[in-house]
Amino acid sequence: MDAGVAELVELLRGRRCVALTGAGCSTESGIPDYRGPGTAARARHPIRYQEFLRQPLARARYWARSWVGWQRMSSAAPNAAHRALAELERSGLAVGLITQNVDSLHTRAGSRRVIELHGTLDEVRCIECGSIEQRSRLQERLIAENPGFAAADAELAPDGDAELEAALVEGFRVAPCLACGGVLKPNVVFFGENVPAPTVEAAYALLAEAEVLLVLGSSLTVFSGFRFVRRASAAGVPVAIVNLGETRGDPYACVRVEARVGELLPEVAERLGGQRGLGQLGDAPGERAG
Repeated sequence: MDAGVAELVELLRGRRCVALTGAGCSTESGIPDYRGPGTAARARHPIRYQEFLRQPLARARYWARSWVGWQRMSSAAPNAAHRALAELERSGLAVGLITQNVDSLHTRAGSRRVIELHGTLDEVRCIECGSIEQRSRLQERLIAENPGFAAADAELAPDGDAELEAALVEGFRVAPCLACGGVLKPNVVFFGENVPAPTVEAAYALLAEAEVLLVLGSSLTVFSGFRFVRRASAAGVPVAIVNLGETRGDPYACVRVEARVGELLPEVAERLGGQRGLGQLGDAPGERAG
């Protein structure tokens, strides 16, 4: 990893960067990914947008699984990678970040210019009237609607989901919108749904400020993230990738490092002078990053 750190430091020194982060940035906070090492053993099919809209049973299944997943997702803490990115921004070495994650851990770690391509699980939105409700408040209503519902042994899945037996989902009551009684959806982009155009344009505008695109913990399989690698390359902006496993963007990278983001990035930040002697980029006392 030392050689990879040296290569990244050489590329980033004296240049402003924008980070593009994926699920591999949050796995060390205990949040599973879709395509990282070991994914094939737990291959799954997340709910699709049209299925959620058209099938009440599919919505009940989603919210039952989310009932379990949210309890663990909301308790996840930012890890060393999130803190290092926040410090790189504070020190002026990073102009901001674009994330494919929906866990809001970058914001909790202190990053200020964060573009969430796929939204955030911290909110739910009514698909009929557009009202926004905090996910934590909805959790309280789901608990009240489903007394006795329990699935403590369920396996946590990506994006605040969980694996549940079909029998546990039967009879799960879905809470309606408080404003109009309509259907609530997590305020995220589902599979089969497009990233809003204003979000994409804001991300392109942020990328235009960068002299390096730093990809962290993403396989870039999904086009919503891969498009920024292509845009950077076309503009002559160097691309650096840190990930476990191959990525779709590898042919575009001038620096490619096989490493865990939370192990490598704090070292990069320290060598660039971004830490200013701060010890909190590693594990905080009593806290584990993974």
